[in-house]
Amino acid sequence: MEIGAKIKNARMEANLTQEQIAEALGVSRQTISNWETGKTYPDIVSVIKMSDLYDVSLDLLLKGKEEVSMSKYFGYLEESTDTVKSRNQLSKLILISIYVGIWAVSLISFWWFPSGQDAMGYSIMFLWVLLPTATFISSLLIGKNNYWGTWKWCSPIAFGVMYMLAEYATFSAANMVAFHKINLPQPELILFGGIYSLAGLGLGTILNAWNRRK
Repeated sequence: MEIGAKIKNARMEANLTQEQIAEALGVSRQTISNWETGKTYPDIVSVIKMSDLYDVSLDLLLKGKEEVSMSKYFGYLEESTDTVKSRNQLSKLILISIYVGIWAVSLISFWWFPSGQDAMGYSIMFLWVLLPTATFISSLLIGKNNYWGTWKWCSPIAFGVMYMLAEYATFSAANMVAFHKINLPQPELILFGGIYSLAGLGLGTILNAWNRRK
């Protein structure tokens, strides 16, 4: 028996309609119909949820009482998993690229302003508005999508270092050029960047947990 027929039989035995299951899973009724007719396959998360809704074990829902080859379905799951992983990797790359791009533009823009008044405006716009906002939003997306798992909690340090380097490559560098001396980076600035990142990461993690409970 195909996976579609099995989940259809399980639904009917549970006296549930396609509309009820669609609402519970957050998909359309047509999607449920496509699963049950074998036009498409459900993802593994949906299968687990249907197992709970139909009050049947995953083994019974996927294999039935007899041993049936599920290689086609498991092949689909493997392909779907690879697709999700590829999309996650691309999303991470885009997120990092956008942040680094904003960071680089912030540094380049600083040296376009010749006067002290312009430099003050730069400080307000880039170091105190643009970079903190980019840090907060990037961290929020990292937390919301749970990028890098538990390693995501190291990101505030990385963002803090980037914030420190932004200041070092602008105001500190300009000071070194003007007075012909060497300044060291200010480690305390890591704290400022880290706070912006931690706030976004925390909020994103809360949103992720909220979505998983729904």
